[in-house]
Amino acid sequence: MSGRDTNFYYSFLVLPSEKRRAIVAVWDFCHAVDDAVDEAPSSAGPDDPDGARARLARWRDELGACYIGQPQTPQGANLVPFIRRFSLPQGSFEAVIDGVAMDLDRSRYETFDDLREYCLRVASAVGLLCIEIFGYSDPRTRQYAVDLGIALQLTNIIRDVATDLERGRIYLPLEDLARHRCGEDDLRAGIVSERVRGLLAEECRRAGDYYERAERELPHADRRTMVAARIMAGIYHAILDRVEASGYDVFSQKIRVPRPRRAVIAALVWARVMSGR
Repeated sequence: MSGRDTNFYYSFLVLPSEKRRAIVAVWDFCHAVDDAVDEAPSSAGPDDPDGARARLARWRDELGACYIGQPQTPQGANLVPFIRRFSLPQGSFEAVIDGVAMDLDRSRYETFDDLREYCLRVASAVGLLCIEIFGYSDPRTRQYAVDLGIALQLTNIIRDVATDLERGRIYLPLEDLARHRCGEDDLRAGIVSERVRGLLAEECRRAGDYYERAERELPHADRRTMVAARIMAGIYHAILDRVEASGYDVFSQKIRVPRPRRAVIAALVWARVMSGR
């Protein structure tokens, strides 16, 4: 998440150096937590003391150590200076760990309400940390962070359907699959049939609704301070647009926004925000 080829890099560039370092520290810590599960060896089962549960437990311990100023990892050491500086809530980090832990206990989500809970933990909680660093004056901006986090995570889920299938996971709500008469085998076939297209079109509409809701409800007083988040939203919405333009083919390739286009989106959003439009 901290590399130059991430979708977040260009949004970070608009931040003052201290805030940029703080955001990267938060991102790197959360990325390490995520890797504890996503990059676990396939032979490491949930009861393996050296497996994913043990790694997550160590990160939970590390989080506690950070809040008493005694980090044991490079990620923790980088994070500690910003915890007090920006009053970063420990509960939001705990929510991220809880969300990542959900991947150890379930690989399917029956309803969107179930999936939304996952999104709130792994994405919206990160957004709530980020806005403390960006700075905000209107408490309603917290809802902006929540809704934008859901939009970003839904975009990831749509883009990564094939990758998640390889890991044995389907995040698309099963009630949506049933409504479109789309079975798991239809997704595994990797063919954009009418059923698959209808399913993914609905998921894209839902994500788009969350982007629109977030932007619409962002309080005027905080529109400038949220410029980094709005650039992030612009880049991720472009992923959604490319999914739709591809005819919802998320199987033959991973949908990406090229670096030059990301830079253009960032510049356009920044100019629009700074001009008050």
